[in-house]
Amino acid sequence: MPGGRRIVGDMTNIGEQAKPPFAVLPDPSTLFHTRAERFRALAPGHELAPYLGFLGVLATAQHEIIADLPAPSLPPADRMAQSLTHGMPPLARAQLEPDGTMLSTVELFADRLAAAPLPDATAASVAALRRMLTERGADAIAAILKDAAPPGDVAVHVLALAGLQVHFTRLAAMLDAKALKPVANAACPACGSPPMASAVVGWPKAYNTRYCTCGLCATMWNVIRVTCVLCGTPEGVSFRSIEGQADTVKAETCESCRSYVKIIYPVKDAALEPLCDDVASVGLDMLLTEEGWKRGGHNPFLLGY
Repeated sequence: MPGGRRIVGDMTNIGEQAKPPFAVLPDPSTLFHTRAERFRALAPGHELAPYLGFLGVLATAQHEIIADLPAPSLPPADRMAQSLTHGMPPLARAQLEPDGTMLSTVELFADRLAAAPLPDATAASVAALRRMLTERGADAIAAILKDAAPPGDVAVHVLALAGLQVHFTRLAAMLDAKALKPVANAACPACGSPPMASAVVGWPKAYNTRYCTCGLCATMWNVIRVTCVLCGTPEGVSFRSIEGQADTVKAETCESCRSYVKIIYPVKDAALEPLCDDVASVGLDMLLTEEGWKRGGHNPFLLGY
């Protein structure tokens, strides 16, 4: 399946209406390569070309380290089963203690990125990340996972999250997609992170259905269309886009919570990728922020919006 996704098993019988799966797990072997290619395609001529180009380099580093990493370890099966029984995500990010593989993943990512040609300011942030890992290691990563990291260099925080994306994507890929259940509004059923964006997909057996994407572990989960993915209400939901631009990226605004999450339409353009096209459409974020809307999508590469 395009876009670094995998669906296990046949989801529909011939002659019956397709029933899309609730959860779709990421494929780490292709996900970051797909993102790198998308960033490279978006960058030329874009007002954010330098940043998109850098994110292409970053995604390439994410992809390249996977082959050199030890296999990650899931939490104990009984603990995950208990979490699922009580409507909790089995990989709840705030409850996972950083282990050796998690730390090694972020360290190897930082090392690989440091070897790439980078602007001076970016290279300094990568060096700061490597110092942080040496000096505070597990404590710093645990704080980031709990969203309790002390104020500091936002770039270092973003780079650490990029390394954690690799680890959590690999963990999520080991789960049983059929066992995942809805846990709450605006929460990934695998790791509990907020949604990054939603996407109306064109998959053959889930055509024209909507999935939220997790900004950390890249798990996708099915959500009802024309319903606020943050507060769950169908009332006061509307769609905004920038006049004169393609209607493949919109903002779904909600009058009830005065927030918005972008909705992307790979069903219209299969090249779209939720994380990449969320970043590339930051002009829409700027417009909505000026109008008083609060961004509800959590994309590590758009911290601050």
